[in-house]
Amino acid sequence: MLTNYERRKYRVKNNILKNNKSLRPRIVVSRSNKNFYAQLISMEGKVICAFSTLNFAEDKKISGLEKAKLVGKSFAELCLKNNVKEVVFDKGAYIYGGRVKAMAEACRESGLSF
Repeated sequence: MLTNYERRKYRVKNNILKNNKSLRPRIVVSRSNKNFYAQLISMEGKVICAFSTLNFAEDKKISGLEKAKLVGKSFAELCLKNNVKEVVFDKGAYIYGGRVKAMAEACRESGLSF
């Protein structure tokens, strides 16, 4: 018996694989209570680039939303340096809201298109 979390995860993954006919790389998001991670993965399953809140030196306390926005902006710049402009956003089993949504919008503002 699958949990709701697992059902959502498989549903999102199947839709990405079924509808990604142009074979664009995907942004995979993962989060914990303290940190936020983003990876750019090719359709072959190889990591092209990655970025997280661990790359920042924290001088002051900032909220989780602000961390997600910073990760999104920096990650988008890293993707553009690797000549990747069109991607697929893979939110996994996470609900599209809060930190996940903030990261996605920051990526769009920085020049990536999903």
